[in-house]
Amino acid sequence: MVRMPGRFTAAWMIVATVMVTGAISGCATNTPRTTSVASGVTRVELGSVTVTMLSDGQGARPLDANFVRNVPLAEVQAALTEAKLPTDRIDVPFNPFVADIGAQRVLFDTGSGEFGAAGSGKLLENMGKAGIDPKSVTAVVISHFHGDHINGLRNKAGNLVFPNAKIYVPAPEWNWWMDEARLAATPEAQRGGLNTARRVFSPIAATVVRFEPGTEILPGVRSIAAYGHTPGHTAFMIEGGSRKLLYWADTTNVFLFVRNPDWAVVFDMDADAAKATRRRIADLAIRENALVAGYHLPGSGIGTLSTRGKGYEFTPLP
Repeated sequence: MVRMPGRFTAAWMIVATVMVTGAISGCATNTPRTTSVASGVTRVELGSVTVTMLSDGQGARPLDANFVRNVPLAEVQAALTEAKLPTDRIDVPFNPFVADIGAQRVLFDTGSGEFGAAGSGKLLENMGKAGIDPKSVTAVVISHFHGDHINGLRNKAGNLVFPNAKIYVPAPEWNWWMDEARLAATPEAQRGGLNTARRVFSPIAATVVRFEPGTEILPGVRSIAAYGHTPGHTAFMIEGGSRKLLYWADTTNVFLFVRNPDWAVVFDMDADAAKATRRRIADLAIRENALVAGYHLPGSGIGTLSTRGKGYEFTPLP
């Protein structure tokens, strides 16, 4: 063994101490502080960014062989049994959230508003519990045009629920749902989603900002193409706080598709693209050590992601 002179040993001990202390300090800085403000409201402090998860409620649908298109029903039920969940239905939470980033107060997706099924439409109630005035929202960012994400933007009277907010939507999503030729070619009985998009957006079309996924749409908010669930479905990386937050919206539906990313849920419009997107977006979250928020994830809808077998594991923040 080579013995180092005493002065070098002492110097290296100082360096090691600084490195360890810095590492510990960095870990502490990156540990989110989570507060349960009220039922349906969870606040996460990320340094200069504050995230408030706001439940819009929960729905349920009977489990049948069509829910997952490419595996047997028995396999889906076995996965539910392993998770200690009922095997006759799927409970689907709805989790929009507000991020306070500098001077911006940004709402990501708007829930079902006055148009959803029983058990949904609780966003405004939970914003009240959180002390967030809808008039204080400066931006509304939409991930895609399914009704449980856009119906909360305008009420049945036609009024904007967030009157002072600029509205941002993915351009590919707008182009698909608002295409008049597509509407004309679609049988009347199948126009539900197309008509919903028009009811919400047509009266305000001139003021809606349509962005290309891959761009920074607001300071600290980077959009990421996440196509498959819908033609223009978009995820968002929120940066500038003590830890990044990846909002993947409906990249997965419920947690089953986190653990089993190659399963094809009935809601995905392009199943093959959606499966590839799930893995790409999940790998991005792990690679960048980002927290993950998902519209249909369990708990408050925000947590950490890790690998698990051939898939991933989502762990809600406590």
